[in-house]
Amino acid sequence: MPKGLYIWTRDLHLYLGLFISPFALLFAVSVFFLNHGRTPVDAATARVAIHDLRVPLGIEEAQGMERVHLAAAILAQVDVTGEINFIRYVSKERRLIIPVVKPGVETVIDLSVEARTATVTRRRTTTWETLSYLHKSPGPHNAAIRGNWFWTRAWRWAADATVYLTLFLSVSGIYLWAVLRSERKAGLILLVAGIVSLGGIIYAVAA
Repeated sequence: MPKGLYIWTRDLHLYLGLFISPFALLFAVSVFFLNHGRTPVDAATARVAIHDLRVPLGIEEAQGMERVHLAAAILAQVDVTGEINFIRYVSKERRLIIPVVKPGVETVIDLSVEARTATVTRRRTTTWETLSYLHKSPGPHNAAIRGNWFWTRAWRWAADATVYLTLFLSVSGIYLWAVLRSERKAGLILLVAGIVSLGGIIYAVAA
Protein backbone atom coordinates (compact mmCIF):
# COMPACT_ATOMS: atom_id res chain seq x y z
CA MET A 1 0.00 0.00 0.00
CA PRO A 2 1.62 3.34 -1.01
CA LYS A 3 2.64 5.18 2.15
CA GLY A 4 2.05 8.59 0.56
CA LEU A 5 -1.57 7.71 -0.30
CA TYR A 6 -2.17 6.51 3.25
CA ILE A 7 -0.77 9.71 4.80
CA TRP A 8 -2.73 11.99 2.44
CA THR A 9 -5.96 10.05 3.08
CA ARG A 10 -5.40 10.07 6.84
CA ASP A 11 -4.73 13.81 6.97
CA LEU A 12 -7.69 14.70 4.72
CA HIS A 13 -9.93 12.39 6.75
CA LEU A 14 -8.89 14.17 9.94
CA TYR A 15 -8.97 17.80 8.85
CA LEU A 16 -12.02 17.64 6.59
CA GLY A 17 -13.82 15.75 9.33
CA LEU A 18 -13.05 18.57 11.76
CA PHE A 19 -14.17 21.16 9.20
CA ILE A 20 -17.64 19.68 8.62
CA SER A 21 -18.23 18.56 12.21
CA PRO A 22 -20.33 21.68 13.07
CA PHE A 23 -22.57 21.07 10.02
CA ALA A 24 -22.91 17.36 10.81
CA LEU A 25 -23.70 18.18 14.45
CA LEU A 26 -26.43 20.62 13.40
CA PHE A 27 -28.10 18.04 11.18
CA ALA A 28 -27.79 15.38 13.88
CA VAL A 29 -29.16 17.48 16.76
CA SER A 30 -32.03 18.91 14.69
CA VAL A 31 -33.34 15.39 14.12
CA PHE A 32 -34.46 15.31 17.77
CA PHE A 33 -36.74 18.31 17.20
CA LEU A 34 -38.04 16.84 13.93
CA ASN A 35 -38.96 13.65 15.80
CA HIS A 36 -40.32 15.16 19.00
CA GLY A 37 -40.75 18.93 18.64
CA ARG A 38 -43.95 20.92 18.35
CA THR A 39 -44.41 24.43 17.01
CA PRO A 40 -45.58 26.71 19.86
CA VAL A 41 -49.06 28.03 19.07
CA ASP A 42 -48.90 30.86 21.60
CA ALA A 43 -45.61 32.37 20.46
CA ALA A 44 -45.42 36.16 20.66
CA THR A 45 -46.10 37.93 17.38
CA ALA A 46 -45.81 41.48 16.14
CA ARG A 47 -48.26 42.93 13.61
CA VAL A 48 -48.03 46.19 11.69
CA ALA A 49 -49.98 47.76 8.81
CA ILE A 50 -48.15 49.52 5.99
CA HIS A 51 -49.88 51.82 3.49
CA ASP A 52 -49.22 53.43 0.10
CA LEU A 53 -47.16 50.58 -1.30
CA ARG A 54 -45.97 50.48 -4.89
CA VAL A 55 -47.49 47.26 -6.19
CA PRO A 56 -45.60 45.96 -9.26
CA LEU A 57 -47.69 45.69 -12.41
CA GLY A 58 -48.53 42.13 -13.40
CA ILE A 59 -47.98 40.56 -9.98
CA GLU A 60 -51.51 39.15 -9.98
CA GLU A 61 -51.09 37.39 -13.31
CA ALA A 62 -47.46 36.26 -12.91
CA GLN A 63 -46.54 32.72 -11.93
CA GLY A 64 -43.56 30.91 -10.47
CA MET A 65 -40.26 32.76 -10.17
CA GLU A 66 -41.64 35.73 -12.11
CA ARG A 67 -44.18 36.36 -9.35
CA VAL A 68 -41.47 35.82 -6.71
CA HIS A 69 -39.27 38.47 -8.33
CA LEU A 70 -42.18 40.91 -8.37
CA ALA A 71 -43.03 40.09 -4.76
CA ALA A 72 -39.42 40.87 -3.79
CA ALA A 73 -40.23 44.53 -4.50
CA ILE A 74 -42.94 44.34 -1.85
CA LEU A 75 -40.54 42.76 0.66
CA ALA A 76 -38.09 45.61 0.17
CA GLN A 77 -40.81 48.20 0.92
CA VAL A 78 -41.96 46.51 4.15
CA ASP A 79 -38.39 45.84 5.35
CA VAL A 80 -38.61 42.04 5.25
CA THR A 81 -35.84 39.69 4.17
CA GLY A 82 -35.81 35.93 3.81
CA GLU A 83 -36.94 33.03 1.66
CA ILE A 84 -40.39 33.41 0.07
CA ASN A 85 -41.98 30.11 1.02
CA PHE A 86 -44.89 30.37 -1.41
CA ILE A 87 -47.36 32.95 -2.71
CA ARG A 88 -51.12 32.44 -2.48
CA TYR A 89 -53.40 34.67 -4.53
CA VAL A 90 -57.00 35.23 -3.40
CA SER A 91 -58.55 36.44 -6.66
CA LYS A 92 -61.96 37.51 -5.27
CA GLU A 93 -60.33 39.85 -2.76
CA ARG A 94 -57.28 40.71 -4.88
CA ARG A 95 -55.00 39.71 -2.02
CA LEU A 96 -51.58 38.08 -1.98
CA ILE A 97 -50.47 36.03 1.03
CA ILE A 98 -46.66 35.86 1.11
CA PRO A 99 -45.04 33.79 3.90
CA VAL A 100 -41.33 34.61 4.29
CA VAL A 101 -39.00 32.50 6.42
CA LYS A 102 -35.45 32.74 7.68
CA PRO A 103 -33.67 31.37 10.74
CA GLY A 104 -35.22 32.93 13.82
CA VAL A 105 -38.18 34.69 12.18
CA GLU A 106 -41.36 33.75 10.33
CA THR A 107 -43.15 36.61 8.56
CA VAL A 108 -46.48 36.68 6.73
CA ILE A 109 -47.26 39.58 4.40
CA ASP A 110 -50.97 39.99 3.64
CA LEU A 111 -51.06 42.36 0.66
CA SER A 112 -54.19 44.06 -0.65
CA VAL A 113 -53.42 44.91 -4.27
CA GLU A 114 -56.36 47.30 -4.70
CA ALA A 115 -55.83 49.22 -1.47
CA ARG A 116 -52.03 49.06 -1.77
CA THR A 117 -51.71 48.15 1.89
CA ALA A 118 -50.09 45.21 3.66
CA THR A 119 -50.40 43.68 7.10
CA VAL A 120 -47.04 42.28 8.19
CA THR A 121 -47.06 39.67 10.95
CA ARG A 122 -43.77 38.52 12.47
CA ARG A 123 -43.17 35.61 14.83
CA ARG A 124 -39.88 34.84 16.53
CA THR A 125 -39.03 31.14 16.28
CA THR A 126 -37.27 29.08 18.92
CA THR A 127 -33.76 27.69 18.63
CA TRP A 128 -35.15 24.23 18.01
CA GLU A 129 -37.42 25.52 15.25
CA THR A 130 -34.44 27.28 13.69
CA LEU A 131 -32.42 24.06 13.69
CA SER A 132 -35.38 22.23 12.17
CA TYR A 133 -35.71 24.88 9.47
CA LEU A 134 -32.02 24.59 8.57
CA HIS A 135 -32.30 20.80 8.50
CA LYS A 136 -35.20 20.87 6.02
CA SER A 137 -34.08 23.86 3.96
CA PRO A 138 -34.17 24.35 1.07
CA GLY A 139 -36.00 21.05 0.62
CA PRO A 140 -38.11 19.61 -2.21
CA HIS A 141 -41.34 21.56 -1.63
CA ASN A 142 -42.20 24.22 -4.21
CA ALA A 143 -38.96 23.41 -6.00
CA ALA A 144 -39.81 25.82 -8.84
CA ILE A 145 -39.31 28.83 -6.55
CA ARG A 146 -36.99 27.40 -3.91
CA GLY A 147 -33.72 29.25 -3.33
CA ASN A 148 -35.05 32.73 -4.07
CA TRP A 149 -33.05 34.20 -1.15
CA PHE A 150 -29.25 34.34 -1.43
CA TRP A 151 -28.64 32.81 2.00
CA THR A 152 -30.93 29.88 1.19
CA ARG A 153 -28.81 29.17 -1.87
CA ALA A 154 -25.64 29.51 0.22
CA TRP A 155 -27.04 27.07 2.77
CA ARG A 156 -27.90 24.66 -0.05
CA TRP A 157 -24.25 24.74 -1.19
CA ALA A 158 -23.09 24.14 2.40
CA ALA A 159 -25.52 21.23 2.81
CA ASP A 160 -24.37 19.67 -0.48
CA ALA A 161 -20.74 20.07 0.58
CA THR A 162 -21.53 18.36 3.88
CA VAL A 163 -23.01 15.39 2.05
CA TYR A 164 -20.07 15.05 -0.33
CA LEU A 165 -17.52 15.36 2.47
CA THR A 166 -19.44 12.86 4.60
CA LEU A 167 -19.28 10.39 1.70
CA PHE A 168 -15.54 11.01 1.47
CA LEU A 169 -15.11 10.46 5.21
CA SER A 170 -17.04 7.20 4.98
CA VAL A 171 -14.99 5.88 2.06
CA SER A 172 -11.68 7.09 3.45
CA GLY A 173 -12.56 5.67 6.87
CA ILE A 174 -13.13 2.24 5.33
CA TYR A 175 -9.81 2.55 3.50
CA LEU A 176 -7.91 3.55 6.65
CA TRP A 177 -9.52 0.69 8.56
CA ALA A 178 -8.68 -1.80 5.81
CA VAL A 179 -4.95 -1.03 5.88
CA LEU A 180 -4.73 -1.52 9.65
CA ARG A 181 -4.59 -5.28 9.97
CA SER A 182 -4.95 -5.31 13.74
CA GLU A 183 -8.34 -3.59 13.47
CA ARG A 184 -9.80 -5.57 10.59
CA LYS A 185 -11.64 -8.21 12.62
CA ALA A 186 -13.32 -5.80 15.05
CA GLY A 187 -14.11 -3.36 12.23
CA LEU A 188 -15.62 -6.10 10.08
CA ILE A 189 -17.88 -7.21 12.94
CA LEU A 190 -19.12 -3.65 13.48
CA LEU A 191 -19.57 -3.07 9.75
CA VAL A 192 -21.66 -6.22 9.36
CA ALA A 193 -23.66 -5.32 12.49
CA GLY A 194 -24.41 -1.89 11.05
CA ILE A 195 -25.50 -3.32 7.71
CA VAL A 196 -27.77 -5.89 9.41
CA SER A 197 -29.28 -3.24 11.69
CA LEU A 198 -29.99 -0.88 8.78
CA GLY A 199 -31.46 -3.68 6.71
CA GLY A 200 -33.67 -4.78 9.59
CA ILE A 201 -35.03 -1.29 10.20
CA ILE A 202 -35.75 -0.75 6.48
CA TYR A 203 -37.49 -4.12 6.28
CA ALA A 204 -39.59 -3.41 9.39
CA VAL A 205 -40.66 0.02 8.11
CA ALA A 206 -41.36 -1.15 4.55
CA ALA A 207 -43.17 -4.36 5.52
